Amino acid sequence: MTPPVKPFATAEERTGPRVLQFDDNSLALQLFGSHHSHLARIEQVLEVVLNARGNQVTITGPAEQVEDAVIVLEGLYARLEKGMNVGAEEVDAVLRMSGSESGDVSDADLTIKTRKRHISPRTTVQADYLRAIDRAELVFGIGPAGTGKTYLAVAKAVESLIRGDVDRIILSRPAVEAGEQLGFLPGDMREKVDPYLRPLYDALHDMMPGDQVVKRLENDEIEVAPLAFMRGRTLANAFVILDEAQNTTAVQMKMFLTRLGENARMVITGDLSQVDLPRGTRSGLRDAVDTLRGVGGIEVVRFTEKDVVRHPLVMKIVKAYDEREGRKKVGARYEKDAANGVNGNGAGGDANGNGAKL
Repeated sequence: MTPPVKPFATAEERTGPRVLQFDDNSLALQLFGSHHSHLARIEQVLEVVLNARGNQVTITGPAEQVEDAVIVLEGLYARLEKGMNVGAEEVDAVLRMSGSESGDVSDADLTIKTRKRHISPRTTVQADYLRAIDRAELVFGIGPAGTGKTYLAVAKAVESLIRGDVDRIILSRPAVEAGEQLGFLPGDMREKVDPYLRPLYDALHDMMPGDQVVKRLENDEIEVAPLAFMRGRTLANAFVILDEAQNTTAVQMKMFLTRLGENARMVITGDLSQVDLPRGTRSGLRDAVDTLRGVGGIEVVRFTEKDVVRHPLVMKIVKAYDEREGRKKVGARYEKDAANGVNGNGAGGDANGNGAKL
């Protein structure tokens, strides 16, 4: 009598070692990292054991984690074969993407090339964000601090300018006070608003040599200006970024969106958990996303605390605040229009909802 066929072993039972061999010894050394630091990081995250000898790696552990380690190592080696860098940040990025249900380690190859550095997405949502910017003329990037919303948008803008896809970059922010009155700050108009725009200048200097940034600012190839300066303009042949958009009013957001001109791309970023508008004023960012739902040519990419790529503690901080604010429904007052004696521009605000005037 023929014995019954034994079914395939389950994923938990398949724990046999896998051996990977890499053709290029020098690339294998870069893959392993200094003192095998990259392998140690993969072991820590995936809970496998990696033993390297020469240009070979033996992987031992539960079958599912072993397969994940194979995907990560092969993905990182493929980057090296393309001449791309593999450091601790790239290892963490590929590990994040391999652990995401919709992730693909090849997403880390979506590299933005600027004069000073090459920038790759570090999470699956960041990769989706870059693809959305390539596809759509208007993209909303919404999520907590530290997720790379503004940084990646500026990087794409610089890449587009260098390639000649656009003639100029326009970076803007609403000048909303965080406790201080702008009118009482020292200096002229530019000196008053520059502190609000400093993060945008910092991102530019990360992408381009300092002299190039200065030169392009002087000849208006790059313009960094507060939102109020956009009124009445048509922004054509430009890559336009509005940062901190949660601090716009609905009227301001409509004004900004209607500036979009021919051969222009617009990226709008914001964090709806950090609204600094007067009580009772609805955030223009939330209003725009609700109003434009279903409109063709517009994409909305939402980041979460899992996409935070700053210090690991930032992710924990964001998560803790989100949990507390979720319980208290913090920010609900920005969901609806003003009521209970507060006018539509917020108490003490000007006609655009900016609070105290410049």
